[in-house]
Amino acid sequence: MIALACDHGALALKEAIKAHLEEKGLSYKDFGTNSTESCDYPDFAGPAAQAVASGECEKGIVCCTTGIGVSIVANKVPGVRCALLHDHMSARLTRQHNDANMMALGAAITSPMMAMELIDIFLSTEFQGGRHQRRVDKITAMEK
Repeated sequence: MIALACDHGALALKEAIKAHLEEKGLSYKDFGTNSTESCDYPDFAGPAAQAVASGECEKGIVCCTTGIGVSIVANKVPGVRCALLHDHMSARLTRQHNDANMMALGAAITSPMMAMELIDIFLSTEFQGGRHQRRVDKITAMEK
């Protein structure tokens, strides 16, 4: 299951992502927001990140106007490695090398078409392990 969250600035993108995931037959849990009324992104990105960290959701996608705020929030949750994505290479390498379990997108930065491509790459790319596992273990050790 994929955790989804956004603030008011990215509601349209989140709704497009939901439709995209449904087309792919992927399940998701929507942590909100569900309105264009101004809101605080930590109220939505935080619970989504906690769901990923707890194992309730396998991966997560969080969105705001730039993607920066939601990525900062998600990365405050121990067990989460959230990457702010803009291009194909970063979407692929963050999974292969960093074993990122969440991705962030900026609705004002990334077009819906590019967002769907990044999501597909992120969700289909496996962690390579090997020397990268040692590095991920060092990141995890810093959380304690």
